[in-house]
Amino acid sequence: MKIKPEQLKDMVRLRLQPSKGRTQISDAKAQPGREKPPLVWLETNTCHGNILSVMNIANPTFPELMEDIFDLRYSNTLMFGQGSQPIEVLEAVMAGEIKDYFLVVEGTVPTKDNGIYCVIGLKDGQNYTALQAVRDLGPEAKYVIAVGSCAAWGLPFGAYPNPSGSKPVSAVINRKVINVPGCPTNPEWAVGTLVHLAMYGEPELDSLNRPVMFYGETIHNLCTRRHYYESGIFAKKLGEPWCMFKIGCKGPVTYADCPSRQWNGEHVNWPVGANTPCIGCTSPEFLERTAPFFKHLPDIQLPGVRVASDRAALATGAVTALGIGAHLAGQIATGRLQKTLKKGFSGSFRIKKGKPK
Repeated sequence: MKIKPEQLKDMVRLRLQPSKGRTQISDAKAQPGREKPPLVWLETNTCHGNILSVMNIANPTFPELMEDIFDLRYSNTLMFGQGSQPIEVLEAVMAGEIKDYFLVVEGTVPTKDNGIYCVIGLKDGQNYTALQAVRDLGPEAKYVIAVGSCAAWGLPFGAYPNPSGSKPVSAVINRKVINVPGCPTNPEWAVGTLVHLAMYGEPELDSLNRPVMFYGETIHNLCTRRHYYESGIFAKKLGEPWCMFKIGCKGPVTYADCPSRQWNGEHVNWPVGANTPCIGCTSPEFLERTAPFFKHLPDIQLPGVRVASDRAALATGAVTALGIGAHLAGQIATGRLQKTLKKGFSGSFRIKKGKPK
């Protein structure tokens, strides 16, 4: 079966332009005779939600994606091989028999006790861990893509007290990793990133290596209920059709295009459309520091200054009370806060030790 050019037009959305309030659709077209990039989809400590989400892609379908655009060589969930067969595929990749492959990692990577808490098979009669696999496959891959918030940020498996020593992919290999977060990722975020890499090369990335085409604006800025926020009409309980900022919505500090793209392949709905707050699942500090989900973002208190989070959000379009420094008031006054917050809650992701406060 052959993929149609118009299918790619619907799948790859290249650049968000907030001034126009809409998403531009690319003129991507199928390229007959183009060599299909080999794809290794490695699942580590994960619920498998991301590969299942990607299988919901509707235009093109998942079989079309894997037959016409990529050459899927390995997937923990989808492969038929058993025993030594799957590992032999990985050994062929590592031996250089398969070149220019894309490595997708889904899940956190346990590092404690040499990574024994995630074993993906046997190699030379010994346990072959996810940690070893990522380190063996990562250096020679054409691209490494961390799909899902577990792989991108290391949470929730890496949350306190983190007995397995789980870390994000970027913390265990010394090379660039493209992060496509979400819990799970939207199928078009993952597929759109992979197709862009295959057809056009690396997309524009933000400071956390997220594709700007999907993570360039806050949920708050794109939200279909933003006018209720501006009018001060807030829901007091779940199920009310007003702005849910007061009952815990993390939209002001979460970068993703959920309001315009929706879920899944058929673009049916999204959390706020289903009357539940955004829980910030694409953010670097999900899940450990965005919970409780239904609690209003805390106000920011500085010596002699008290800024309510909703007031800061109104002034800048985004706000955070997590890990922000004493220069906040000056940033609000000069309009620099929004730019700073594009880097995530606290400006950069850090693996914090100790019990969260």
